[in-house]
Amino acid sequence: MPDAPGQPPAISLHALVREFRGRGTPMRALDGVSLDVAPGEVFGIVGRSGAGKSTLLRCVNLLERPDSGTVTVLGQEMTRLDEAALRQARRGIGMVFQHFNLLSARTVAGNIAFPLEIAGVPRAEREARVAELLPLVGLEARRDYYPAQLSGGQKQRVGIARALASRPRILLCDEATSALDPETTEEILSLIRSIRDRLDLTVLLITHEMAVVKAICDRVAVMEAGMVIEQGRVFDVFTRPAHPTTRRFVSEVIGHVVPPGTVARLPDPNPGEERRLLQVLFAGPSSTRAVVSEASRRFGLDLNIVSGRIDAIGSEPYGLMALAAYGPPNAIEEASAWMRSLGLDVSDIGEDPA
Repeated sequence: MPDAPGQPPAISLHALVREFRGRGTPMRALDGVSLDVAPGEVFGIVGRSGAGKSTLLRCVNLLERPDSGTVTVLGQEMTRLDEAALRQARRGIGMVFQHFNLLSARTVAGNIAFPLEIAGVPRAEREARVAELLPLVGLEARRDYYPAQLSGGQKQRVGIARALASRPRILLCDEATSALDPETTEEILSLIRSIRDRLDLTVLLITHEMAVVKAICDRVAVMEAGMVIEQGRVFDVFTRPAHPTTRRFVSEVIGHVVPPGTVARLPDPNPGEERRLLQVLFAGPSSTRAVVSEASRRFGLDLNIVSGRIDAIGSEPYGLMALAAYGPPNAIEEASAWMRSLGLDVSDIGEDPA
């Protein structure tokens, strides 16, 4: 878990601007991005393609050099380092890639040892480090296999071990699970979190999938058009998204749960009444309160539970429920406002939620 409050950030990005200049108007990939990553946390950066998240990640180890702004990693301002000092600083930053980037002519052990060989580490020390890393990523039996003999998940395990070869304190993950099936994705995310805990790493990962953020991250920043539009604890961002783009991302993971055809089977409202389909998100102190029955009594409504589920983000539970509310329109509005006053998130999901 992240270190105690008050510690300096492991990664601090301040007012980063990065433009790419072609024949036409320059394209601003980063537009004044600032964020801090605490020691020991898994911090996610999520956004659609072209949002700027890959450029941001590559600025951390200066594979992309920002046009302005500062990048500070483990107390060093990276943009001020000369080439020799930058090479040394990069040894403290491991990187895992989406498409593995393994050397096809080298074995698993050879791929893991490769960055140490480039750095001039003696052979005996390289072999000892490989022997440490193989069991850590579950590849002892694949030591002498070549990449063509490995599954996608095994290739990514090699990539993770290779990123850890130089004993980094920072691990950057560039869409590390995007090329994997859901079951393998779950295994790799579990491995990354386990390694974070065992090696006291700080992990910064980018993804376009909110499900990945929900599964592994402590905090998240949402990017759009080169800017961070929202950031915070994963639970808070998921249960209280402020920006429309964030709400769309979140709805992909914890959106409405109304089964197809359910609305068509609901009874019609009585004359003078209205039927509205509401989504209610329960989190925090009100999550155990009997809100539905209390609202029904207070406002004279028939509230039918159409569907729902209970889940958790990290170790924090939340409940998601769809209600069919029957009654006078003003009473439905008052009931919705009352539930919001209790800290619940209430939204109208309309008559066609599919």
